[in-house]
Formats: sequence, structure tokens, C-alpha cells
Amino acid sequence: MQYMIINYVPPVTVGADGAPQHTDIALWEAYTKALIDAGVMRGGNALNAGVTATTVRVRNGQRELHDGPYADSKEELGGYFIIEVNTLDEALLWAARNPAASAGAVEVRPIMSH
Repeated sequence: MQYMIINYVPPVTVGADGAPQHTDIALWEAYTKALIDAGVMRGGNALNAGVTATTVRVRNGQRELHDGPYADSKEELGGYFIIEVNTLDEALLWAARNPAASAGAVEVRPIMSH
């Protein structure tokens, strides 16, 4: 079964040049390598900082645009991994190894199959 491991991380600071300033790249690289080496990774992506997001709502037929992510929280959606394992317990073990688990939160959600 496939699961999405959703990474909620503290907001990334942005440098004067507008580029994200990551301090934990080695942790993420090691985690990604472990998923690949175990043969469970099926996909995933990191996202740009939440300050680059635009939220769209339609109210009374009118489009409203808001700078930033949808949720106002201490953490933001930082990216995701798609993994394929046999059980939810296995997915939860991988989630516990995710760097976001110690700095933010990790959500594990089964992917609907057609």
C-alpha cells in the first residue's frame, strides 16, 4: 500500500537574495537515501518556503488571493514523500525517522487506490 508522509516543518528563513536558508540538508539527504536504499520510496518533493505560497478562495463567485499558506500555524507544509510498504505500522516507523518529526510534525496518510 502507498502512503504519503507529509512534512510539517518550522518556517524556513529566507536570505537577502530570496533563497531559503536550510540548516538541516544533511538530515533530509540521509532520510531520503534511507528510503531509496530500503526500496520503499516512490516519489516526493520539497516545497519552497511558505512565504512564496498564494492561497486561493472563491467567495460569492469572486476569487480572493491571499499571500502565504492556508493555515496560520507555527509549522508549514515543507514537502512530502510517497512510500510503498506493507502496513501502516511500517509507514509509521518511516515517519518517526523523518527529520520533521523532531522539529515539527509528520502526517501519514494512505493514498486512495482506484
